[in-house]
Amino acid sequence: MKIRITPLAAALGMAAGMMMSSAASAENIKFVIAGPFTGALTQYGDMVKQGVDTAVEQINADGGVLGKKIEVVVMDDACEPKQGPVVANRVVNDGHHYVIGHVCSGATIAAADIYNDEGVIMISPSATAPAVTEGKDYETIFRTIGRDDQQGPAAAAVIINQIKPKKVAVLHDKQSYGQGIATAVKNDLEKANIDVVLFEGINAGDSDYSAVITKLKGSGAEFIYYGGYHPEMGLLLRQGAEQNLGITFMGPEGVGNPDINAIAGDSVAGMLVTLPADFTQDPSNDALVKAFKDKGRDPGGAFQMTAYSAALSLAEGIKNVGKDDPIAVAEYLHKNQIKTPIGEISWNEQGDLNEFKFDVFEWHPDGSKTVFAQ
Repeated sequence: MKIRITPLAAALGMAAGMMMSSAASAENIKFVIAGPFTGALTQYGDMVKQGVDTAVEQINADGGVLGKKIEVVVMDDACEPKQGPVVANRVVNDGHHYVIGHVCSGATIAAADIYNDEGVIMISPSATAPAVTEGKDYETIFRTIGRDDQQGPAAAAVIINQIKPKKVAVLHDKQSYGQGIATAVKNDLEKANIDVVLFEGINAGDSDYSAVITKLKGSGAEFIYYGGYHPEMGLLLRQGAEQNLGITFMGPEGVGNPDINAIAGDSVAGMLVTLPADFTQDPSNDALVKAFKDKGRDPGGAFQMTAYSAALSLAEGIKNVGKDDPIAVAEYLHKNQIKTPIGEISWNEQGDLNEFKFDVFEWHPDGSKTVFAQ
């Protein structure tokens, strides 16, 4: 593909070519992690950081890239869309070239234009909303996770073919990610002639969902899909149990967070969740799984392996183009495959993975999960 070089990117490239002093050549290559490190969704940021830290430790132990060490810089957007551009502008102003994140789709969408216009590579290991890339002419925006129009059908297929309810309620949190995937599931259910008896948004951050629980009880729904994050899902589960709702819930990877257990308690038992396939079960990842565990990190969370793969992809791109040049690295990534713990990955023209697998898991009160089978 042809990479468009913006004026600032060209200026940065020219400046880089003129600054070949020994001091400049000794500088570390910096990878920015952009995500939630404050607020209700900090564990998602922690998942990404665990993956990036593990990758960077291994890359540096193997000599780094181009004779330089990689340094991790953390920037907090609290998963808020309005903070996405704030962080993106800070990245640009600080002269960084590579971002792993953003983590939440809303913040990612809000930041992507800035990165692409300024010649900064962003690889999100977790933002699944199609709107991150759909219809865009981006050149430096990538992800190492699938999209909701892949995840939604995976969820809907299990509902349609295995659970087989006649009536389903679909809820969402009115945000880019949650509403987008809820809509994808709803559309597939309706195509299969399953009656979606309720399609409704709730307010993220509320503490009382008793009114919607009452609606669910009166809807005749036999199954409930929720698009959103774990704090709201945890409350829906707990308050549903308190009102004897007795209906199974399912959600996307945003609810697959051990913190949900503290919110929902035993009512989390049986919740279904779509997540990236469990890459810890691949024997070729055994040494990597041990490396995670040796550092007290969880290799089996939703985003650790996708974040590791994002960092590895950036390092491989820099190494193969032979220079710290984000425009050249972006072009390399568009044209080549990278061997990672999530498989041999490659990207299409708009920066989405050509292939990615989501599985459905059943969640347990101890925070563990097993592949769903019925």
